[in-house]
Amino acid sequence: MKRPTIADVARRAGVSKGAVSYALNGQPGVSEATRQRILAIAAEIGFSPSSAARALSGATARAIGLILARPAQTLGIEPFFMELISGVEAELSARSYALTLQVVADASAEIAVYRRWWGERRVDGVLVCDLRTDDRRVPVLEELGLPAVVIGGPAGTGRLASVWSDDAAALVETVEYLYALGHRRIARVAGLPDLLHTAIRTQTFTEVCQRLGLAESVVASTDYTGEEGARATRRLLSSRIRPTAVVYDNDVMAIAGLSVAQEMGLAVPTDLSIVAWDDSPLCRLVHPPLTAVGRDIPAYGAHAARQLLQVIEGAPAVGIQDEQAHLTPRGSTAPPGTES
Repeated sequence: MKRPTIADVARRAGVSKGAVSYALNGQPGVSEATRQRILAIAAEIGFSPSSAARALSGATARAIGLILARPAQTLGIEPFFMELISGVEAELSARSYALTLQVVADASAEIAVYRRWWGERRVDGVLVCDLRTDDRRVPVLEELGLPAVVIGGPAGTGRLASVWSDDAAALVETVEYLYALGHRRIARVAGLPDLLHTAIRTQTFTEVCQRLGLAESVVASTDYTGEEGARATRRLLSSRIRPTAVVYDNDVMAIAGLSVAQEMGLAVPTDLSIVAWDDSPLCRLVHPPLTAVGRDIPAYGAHAARQLLQVIEGAPAVGIQDEQAHLTPRGSTAPPGTES
């Protein structure tokens, strides 16, 4: 789909292009009601006067966009996004592209930025993170015709290109490892429940625990922060049937969980085994070092950026399965009641 033009606004408003120009530039010549109708239509389709010159020139922005609907304070301490962005930047800089990054409050704000960026030719394409179940961003991006690559999937991406990793297989590997150690009461501290990868992990965790006969498995949902991870851990460790192993959906929560276990007088891994998702240097700096599920996150970001540049150049939108995450055992896991 081509970018919106002044002719598109005029056609939808039922007026001349001159009238649209008067309305958008605040000049006399149209009634106030007509002006407001034209402004509303222009905003709806993502057209603004500042985009006109760029649209006529046919020049590319030489930039791609990345919008994150996460609290800024969370992003500042989450190694995953920092490593992902470093990989994206490495790929883009080699091609003389820039990364335009914006943090927003929610999906509605994110969609509004997509419309503005595309209408004003601020970016040539976007990377989409944190895919949700029934994600309303996907049909909007399809409607706009804005080149996009979803970092996630494989389901729920519509006609958009995607790069994804098999979270289900990695979670099965993790639970089967804990089961082989002798754990029969395994809990999972999950991230935001409306995220698709969280839903995939939750479904897989439930299925593998049922298959192994782990009737006392439990999932606690959080917002990925250390504070929420600590609260969830306290509830789990204070319950009547305390888990002997906990799998956390990120490294920040796992480290918070380790702190709570020590605060409650539990030895890791003697009394409690801990596994972190997204292996990072943080996992190796604590004591004991954390067993973790990890993959090359910078490479993941680089692959997504590379695919987006190909889509911008006209390549078909396809889904690409990236490297699967794997478990790295360290000092935070052992058979129940066993010193590491």
